[in-house]
Amino acid sequence: MKNIRRLSLSAVLLLFAFVPIVAQTLSIEANADKSSVHGKKVILSLTECSGAENYTVYSAGPDLSWKSLSELTAGDFTDGKLEKTVKIENDIETRFKIEASDTVGLIIATAEKSAPVTTKAKWFNTNRTNMLLALLLISGMILYYIERAKQAKEIYLRPIPGLKAFEEAVGRATEMGKSVLYVPGIQDLDQVETIAGIIILGHVSKMTARYETGLNVPVARSLVMEASREIVHESYLSEGRPDLFNPDMVHYLTDDQFAFAAGVNGIMLREKPAAIFMQGKFFAESLILAETGNSIGAIQIAGTASPAQIPFFVTACDYTLIGEEFFAASAYLGKDPKLMGSIKGQDIVKAIVMASISLGVILETFGIPFREIFRVM
Repeated sequence: MKNIRRLSLSAVLLLFAFVPIVAQTLSIEANADKSSVHGKKVILSLTECSGAENYTVYSAGPDLSWKSLSELTAGDFTDGKLEKTVKIENDIETRFKIEASDTVGLIIATAEKSAPVTTKAKWFNTNRTNMLLALLLISGMILYYIERAKQAKEIYLRPIPGLKAFEEAVGRATEMGKSVLYVPGIQDLDQVETIAGIIILGHVSKMTARYETGLNVPVARSLVMEASREIVHESYLSEGRPDLFNPDMVHYLTDDQFAFAAGVNGIMLREKPAAIFMQGKFFAESLILAETGNSIGAIQIAGTASPAQIPFFVTACDYTLIGEEFFAASAYLGKDPKLMGSIKGQDIVKAIVMASISLGVILETFGIPFREIFRVM
């Protein structure tokens, strides 16, 4: 019995002796990442080599000048396999190879991808189709209403009380025989609010030229002074009253914030203008100016996009242009078809966006993934 057992064990060991042990062979495959919008990405499929500890991946262009691309270790592989994404330049044929080395750095195997790989950027990013549709919608709306305005068709815009009061304020100053004070903020021309304030100044100065009313424009920046002076001059020329224009209507006070506020307050108290326009970029001096103007009984119309200053203007002024109203003032006052159509188109788009948000809230409340439609990858 013992001899039979020994014979069976010997047979099993002999069987295992003839079973071949398959050693893993080093290999590398490279394929361009088709999902990459910008190209430049290559997916390397690597197989590790038995007995290797470290790996070096190389890349070479058409000149076959090999450069180290990545360093790997045996621990980076899972079940002998590894997929790694690397970046290369688009439209250049690139070859890849991998070298395996043991613990002492001796190279024991090399594998090369014979066929070169080329990556290309996509012409169209399908992940942003929703943004394309939104852009087409916005542009289409704006262009449509611009064409309507050019054809002299009526464009309805929401009436803004502050803009309607411009003519009233200048008319009041004319009846009282007093001047109009216009303050275009305290910042330079690099601020969009300053530019918007200067554009509005052009419309106000046309009114003062038409009614032969005095105009006083103190500024805090030299560039703003030159730009404002040119705007006022053009306005008086367009109204046919160049004789009423005086370069000193627009004058420089100081760059200092509170020194400027003190200078403007002095003008208010000395001249007591009947109408005060404060249109531009303001900071802490906003309440100082508005309170002084209120104390002399002037009609005040303020406009700014600075959220921190709007409450002060709303409290102390008769009318306040808030945010977008301030930027839209030029279109309202000038009746330019392009500006009118642009504002109308933007208003329609805003209404669509608000309706979409409301619809999305309702659908998401009931578990319908509405937001996935607007996700940008």
